[in-house]
Amino acid sequence: MKLVAQSAPYIRKPVSVKRMMLDVLIALVPVLLFACIQNGWNGIYVVLISVATMLITELVCHMFIKWPSGMKIKELFSKEGFIKLKNQYTINNIIAPLISAIIYALIMPVGCNWYVVLIGALFGMLIGKMIFGGLGSNIFNPAATGRVFVGVCFGSKLVYGQGGVDVAASGTPLAAVKENLGMVGQALNEYSLLDLFLGQIPGSMGEVCSLLIIIGGIYLFVRRSADLRACLSMIGSFAIITLVVSIVAYCVWSNQAHDTSIDANWNVFDLFMYEMLSGGLLFGAVFMITDPVTSPTTKFGRIAFGAMAGIITALVRYCGAYPEGVAFSILIANMFAPAMDHLMRGKKNTYTWKQLLGLGVAMVVICLIVGFSVAHQIKI
Repeated sequence: MKLVAQSAPYIRKPVSVKRMMLDVLIALVPVLLFACIQNGWNGIYVVLISVATMLITELVCHMFIKWPSGMKIKELFSKEGFIKLKNQYTINNIIAPLISAIIYALIMPVGCNWYVVLIGALFGMLIGKMIFGGLGSNIFNPAATGRVFVGVCFGSKLVYGQGGVDVAASGTPLAAVKENLGMVGQALNEYSLLDLFLGQIPGSMGEVCSLLIIIGGIYLFVRRSADLRACLSMIGSFAIITLVVSIVAYCVWSNQAHDTSIDANWNVFDLFMYEMLSGGLLFGAVFMITDPVTSPTTKFGRIAFGAMAGIITALVRYCGAYPEGVAFSILIANMFAPAMDHLMRGKKNTYTWKQLLGLGVAMVVICLIVGFSVAHQIKI
């Protein structure tokens, strides 16, 4: 048997990398069209700048990474030299940065300053991907890398004409209940659950319409172009914590409302669905956490990977300073992906009761921490 060293993504099913990435593009099309139609030119130019920046950055960096041995720079301007460089490229070197660019644009606010979009796209592609060697070698999600960078460095520039989810700015659904979950009753008067589901709310361009995101996810999973384990474990871990938070918040709010003779105008289901449909959770779980390059290769590794992202998202949302933390959680989980694969090395690619028990204990501990934290935040 001959062992052949190859780079990620490692696909153990009859799906080529090219077909998988084309499927991701197709799944993104409805969300992208919705964002551009709803926001007009303010959304379109963000997409165009992002796409142009990441494609050019990939092109230039890949040219130097795959520079033919012995070829001199002056040969670049000759026909032979151009053919040598051209042979180093595949369609994947175009589709992959295009996907990253679209995802990055869709998690940015509408009408963002052009230079902020450009800097974030450039940083995400350079530091998040190309510095590691390009396609298949990066450990960080390029879109999340760029989004977190501009969120930290240019937070004051991210003014949300249509709202935003990763930075506390204007009246987004998450910002409306960030300081006090008990205010969800008033928030629902402004943003109904149907509005949240159909995307008629402020927020980053591609993260608001849950319906289209779910449709895109169903397409990817039916086509077997995305791993269902990481997606469901991220949503599931966040949902468990959110259910505990909703119960605790309602109990505390109801007791305080009873003491002050105020009727509680919301219930556990209202808060739970409000939190699940708000922010970038669904978008991150469908289009970002499922990236086969930056996620573990083992079955339990992907479950633990998604659960970690969901837990960190909940911690940031309920205990942190930001209303949302999907991009942060994905980058942090990316750092642990190689360690998860290392721990599973030499073991059967399956689940054991010890692994599941450890994950369950971690969930219980996190639920207790978040529950106590939320209980002290609720006030009339």
